[in-house]
Amino acid sequence: MFLIKNLKLAFDHNELDLKKAIAAALNIEIKHINQYELKRKSIDARSKTRICFVYSLAVTVNDLIANTIVVDQKNISRYEPIVYNLPAKRGKLKQNPLIIGAGPAGLFSALLLAEAGFAPLLIEQGKDVDARRADIKQFFTQGKLDQQSNIQFGEGGAGTFSDGKLYTLINDKRSQKVFDVFLQAGAPAEILYSAKPHIGTDKLSLVVKNLRKKIIALGGQIKFDTKITDFIIENNKVTAAISADNQVFKSEIIILALGGSARETFALLHKKGVRLQSKPFSIGARIEHPQSLISKVKYHDFYNESRLGPAEYKLVHHAANKRSVYSFCMCPGGAVVASSSENGGIVTNGMSEFARDKQNANSAIVVAVKPEDFGSEHPLAGIEFQRKWENLAFKAGGSNFYAPAQLVGDFLHNKPSKQLGSVQPSYAPGILLGDLTQCLPEFVTDTIKHGLLEFDKKIKGFAMPDAVLTGVETRTSSPVRVLRNEQYCSSIKGLYPIGEGAGYAGGIVSAALDGIKAVEEILQS
Repeated sequence: MFLIKNLKLAFDHNELDLKKAIAAALNIEIKHINQYELKRKSIDARSKTRICFVYSLAVTVNDLIANTIVVDQKNISRYEPIVYNLPAKRGKLKQNPLIIGAGPAGLFSALLLAEAGFAPLLIEQGKDVDARRADIKQFFTQGKLDQQSNIQFGEGGAGTFSDGKLYTLINDKRSQKVFDVFLQAGAPAEILYSAKPHIGTDKLSLVVKNLRKKIIALGGQIKFDTKITDFIIENNKVTAAISADNQVFKSEIIILALGGSARETFALLHKKGVRLQSKPFSIGARIEHPQSLISKVKYHDFYNESRLGPAEYKLVHHAANKRSVYSFCMCPGGAVVASSSENGGIVTNGMSEFARDKQNANSAIVVAVKPEDFGSEHPLAGIEFQRKWENLAFKAGGSNFYAPAQLVGDFLHNKPSKQLGSVQPSYAPGILLGDLTQCLPEFVTDTIKHGLLEFDKKIKGFAMPDAVLTGVETRTSSPVRVLRNEQYCSSIKGLYPIGEGAGYAGGIVSAALDGIKAVEEILQS
């Protein structure tokens, strides 16, 4: 088997064109190609007149001519499939391992523990994905928030109601395990080769349900609607977790797969003496443009070609005030969604379905904030910093879960917005036009203003006056890190903090990988 990299063809090529290109790259006849498998597919849109797909492919050829193929290691090399094997467990546990949180870190740690022959118990304070979807719909349509079941809490974690991005810069052989598991659970096949894979919130619901079924089939258990409110710690070692309804779950291994919004649990951990520290994150607002504007800038005359799909962007600017402003969680053809988890606070996020076929493109435009911005050295000061701006956004939106919004043109000219233009905001329950400087720090709004003008130089029209900014986005990453050692154990023996909420991941794949690595350490300890 051989790996071919950087194979470039016009986007409207057919299968025969691809086979011809493979044969030419290997300097063989088409008839000697036994099979090929896409390993990576990206878009090269640098030319206005010729947009190409760029492929990496694993190709199996006839044994008779395999030795004639010249391997140059740059574009043609030998290929060995990646195989991940879970380490063997070195002992037994007195009680089944306990996992708190059913996001990607929790689901994958539960799955691997179940595959290793343990019978993990996974506890989630929110509801299963179907009941959760009903609660979210009620919030969008009626403004009634369930603080335990929403876009932040419930089966699958916050990522279930997002774009389902699987893009990561982490180069780790375990990634193949993550993608294989998602594929087997019903994710689209293209996640295996897309340069920027995504599942989409409509398909993620099925995927997380199938992951749940697999964990249960392997001997695991899952309890929803169960909030952990206390831990029993003896001689600096955790022995049990206690739920709000006084159930006691005894275990010598408790994995904390918390989300970044698990504020009450972070407070509990601090009270129990678990070592925590504040960490940087970013805040800002969601911006919406017509998707056609973004696609036209990138794909030019080909912006309506279905094979190219809606265009994406990633932007960053380092401002003169030494702050960084950047686009985050860009959702082509998606919507801005209400992601609050507390009464009295507004939180926004982005969401796309797999087709990404909605009218608007949206992205967070955010500015990095540091612990020295929080006004306190307390390890939970970042949470209070988030809460302050979320509460101000709630008031600016009318105190009914409408989000405050402002047109980009008005934002840049320091005047409140009073009327929408050509861009219709997608946020539900609704928006109230006004002035976003009421609910974001001055250094953040100043930096965003500079960033928008710089981004307009890269994407003409990015600072269009009618584009809509909806605030506020505060949950870009966890404001807390739960400290742990190289064996993934916290300052309390037996308590393993993992994933995005604990401060060790930044997306679905990295959180899943963190869960896998933690299980490896547990199995070998």
